[in-house]
Amino acid sequence: MAKLLQAPPKFLPPEWHIANKTQYASAESQRSRSERLVAESQRLVDEIEKTTQKTQSDVNKKIEQRLDEIKFWKQELDDKLEQVVNETEVLLTFKTRLEKALESCKEPLFIAQECLLNRQRRVGIDLVHDEVERELIKEVEVLQGVMALLERTLEQTNEQISSVSPEDWVDFSNVNVEKADKQRNNSLALRALIDRILSQTASDMRKQCETVNVAFKNRVKETKDAKNKLEIHLAKVMDEITSQEKNIAALKKAIIDKEGPAKVAHTRLETRTHRPNVELCRDMVQYRLISEVQEITNNIQRLTDTLAQAEVELKGLSRRQLSLEEEIQVKENTLYIDEVLCMQMRESISINNF
Repeated sequence: MAKLLQAPPKFLPPEWHIANKTQYASAESQRSRSERLVAESQRLVDEIEKTTQKTQSDVNKKIEQRLDEIKFWKQELDDKLEQVVNETEVLLTFKTRLEKALESCKEPLFIAQECLLNRQRRVGIDLVHDEVERELIKEVEVLQGVMALLERTLEQTNEQISSVSPEDWVDFSNVNVEKADKQRNNSLALRALIDRILSQTASDMRKQCETVNVAFKNRVKETKDAKNKLEIHLAKVMDEITSQEKNIAALKKAIIDKEGPAKVAHTRLETRTHRPNVELCRDMVQYRLISEVQEITNNIQRLTDTLAQAEVELKGLSRRQLSLEEEIQVKENTLYIDEVLCMQMRESISINNF
């Protein structure tokens, strides 16, 4: 019990002083560290604040620059898009021109082919591979070539139009701006090409059409001249037939007219054979009668031979008449085909610039 109530040990005065000094020193050291930390903290706060403000300022500046850049590219892209859209609309009008030009080739091609088919109905010697046919074949080749060229150009135009769509310009980038410039330049070049093609093809078609028309006119004139000459020869042949028929009639009459004298001469000879006795002699009368009979017989034979030749000639003239009439009909058929069927049909051909 006595141990439990024992008083705590007591320190000596030096120990007391030392303990107080130690507390003073510890407190001062702790306070100095705290002051330094406060000062360092304030400096750090100030430094970080400055850094933050600078960083924020830099970021804001970068953002503003980026926004300006985006606005610039967006405006560039909008401008290019507008140009491409406008160019596409113009190109659509060129596409329409191509389609109309292509459609306009169909009728001239049909007419040229119909002319070739119609001219196959020429007959006889007129079924000839003439200048008209050569130029018609060339016209068909020109028209088919033009149509093939227009179709290829139309396909190229459709590809150019389909290569540009507003959806392609959603992303803001200089790549799209460069693409827009490229597409616009391609479209401009294509439009220039279309203009040249439409102009040249129309010129080629018009030139060949005129060449065919001139060939038709020349051929019709040539055929009419031939027909006129045939008709002149036919008239001459028919006149000659009339003349020959009169000649044959005259020859027949001459032969008939000689039958009377021949009978008389024969009768006289026959009668004189009945003279009596010495009177039955070959006197001058007898010789002359015999000569007369021979002369008349020879003359009748000559007239008969001439008549036969005349009848042969008449048959030849008749055949020639028929041949000329048939040839004139051939020419009339050719003129109907060329002048009526073909040339009138070709009057509807109209080659315009589209």
